[in-house]
Amino acid sequence: MVMLGVVFGFLYWVLVQAWNLLAVLMGPAGDLAQHVLLGGWLIVAPIAVAIIRRPFVGIIAEVIASVVEVVFLGSPVGPLLMVAAAIQGAGSELPFALGRYRRFGWARFAVSGLLGAGFVFCFSAFRFDWFGQDIWPLRLALQLASGVVLGGLLARVVVDALRATGVLDQFTAARGGVGVPAQRRER
Repeated sequence: MVMLGVVFGFLYWVLVQAWNLLAVLMGPAGDLAQHVLLGGWLIVAPIAVAIIRRPFVGIIAEVIASVVEVVFLGSPVGPLLMVAAAIQGAGSELPFALGRYRRFGWARFAVSGLLGAGFVFCFSAFRFDWFGQDIWPLRLALQLASGVVLGGLLARVVVDALRATGVLDQFTAARGGVGVPAQRRER
């Protein structure tokens, strides 16, 4: 989990650079760039949950990634990113928790991205007063779509790819498969 947090902390920092570039390229609509890419910042939670299959793993992995991004890489987002990471981690982990960490199908990953994006949207909307803007429904739609695609479905693709390489052989994700319920081990 720590390894995932550190690796994705670096990848999240790279995503901040892509966000800045996309914002410039989008011109007057550049403020919407964060919503287009937001799902990318959700990806470590469902990956960690699918591999480790324990409560709070997604939240902890997101917070570790945010600490790496802010403290070690100097993300311009600042320390409130750690609060946002906990919120998006909770949203991303909730569908797996409701399935008692035994169900890992495509739909559950998609809902993971949707809820992670939705939870952090509410936090950010109040923080930045987006609900006072006429374009807040557009912001929400872009963020939810990004959450589903980048934060949910792409996470499933990554877990499947990792499983195929054999690096997850010691984890339940490899024994039960991602879309297959976890099997109990005999003691």
